[in-house]
Amino acid sequence: MRKASWTVFKPGWLPTLGVVLIVPLLLSLGFWQLDRADEKQALIDRQKARQMEPPVQLSGDYQDPEELRYRNVAVRGRYDTEHQFLIDNQVVDGAVGFYVLTPLRIDHSRKVVLVDRGWIPMGRDRADLPDISLRVTDVEVTGMVDHFPAVGYRLQGADIPTDGWPAIVQVVDETILSDRLGCPLLPFQILLDPQREEGYLRQWKTAVPRMTPEKHMGYAFQWFALTTVLVLFYLWRGFKSDE
Repeated sequence: MRKASWTVFKPGWLPTLGVVLIVPLLLSLGFWQLDRADEKQALIDRQKARQMEPPVQLSGDYQDPEELRYRNVAVRGRYDTEHQFLIDNQVVDGAVGFYVLTPLRIDHSRKVVLVDRGWIPMGRDRADLPDISLRVTDVEVTGMVDHFPAVGYRLQGADIPTDGWPAIVQVVDETILSDRLGCPLLPFQILLDPQREEGYLRQWKTAVPRMTPEKHMGYAFQWFALTTVLVLFYLWRGFKSDE
């Protein structure tokens, strides 16, 4: 009859070295994904909370755009209808058009804030510019503060507005537009309240992270699962019968 043998752990130095090097890396990737999930969830919660707060009365004094982002604001001023910008290459429901940025000269201030009055379809071509005139210029604007539109890849010269008015531009650079207007701009835009009449199509959405908290949690689970599999395989291979 075959004698029972004791099982000893002999993983070998090479597998041990691999586990010592790889396991901490996998764990760090998993915890990093958990941290990213917490950050994204905090951003979403902050967006929702700020939209529930009462409107802030905006003045020409400098305001931190991060503190105001997603807040509803109200500001009195005069629309500069002679110097408006059209943000080019904006697609809504498969149609190409422009977002209309109208400067609002804030009362009792030299500062100007750009008001995004919404999306308007392009005409037959870019030479056929839409009519974006306003009947009333002295207004109280209400809307939500947000960053200027971002682009994934910035082509050279895309931030230079065309000659004439309204000026077409693809990328908003507040410094360049401020120089073009000849006055200081606040470092954010106001997305015009959809209930106001002096705008176009407005389907404003808060910035949704490209990767949701749930996806980060899923990736974290994958890293931790891979770590578990690696350790179990290491232990399984390491135990050998001492016959």
